[in-house]
Amino acid sequence: MALITHIEYGAPLSERLHDKIDNARSFYFDIHGDRIFQIDTFGRDTRMIPGKKSQTIQLNRDAARQLINQLNEAFPGILEQ
Repeated sequence: MALITHIEYGAPLSERLHDKIDNARSFYFDIHGDRIFQIDTFGRDTRMIPGKKSQTIQLNRDAARQLINQLNEAFPGILEQ
């Protein structure tokens, strides 16, 4: 679990496709005057405890802006759809 405040674009450490999950949840909340966007992922059906929360990533405003810019670079025109 992590609150990301800066996303630096760089070379990948590995290039492999991870297992697909069908279960993720996103939401946002305000804490101490700051808005936080959170993504939770949940375990695959094959895990010991299926559906258990697996990972949590939180983004503050600056990190969200950086991610949007990087996604737009990776997927040109995605913001226009």
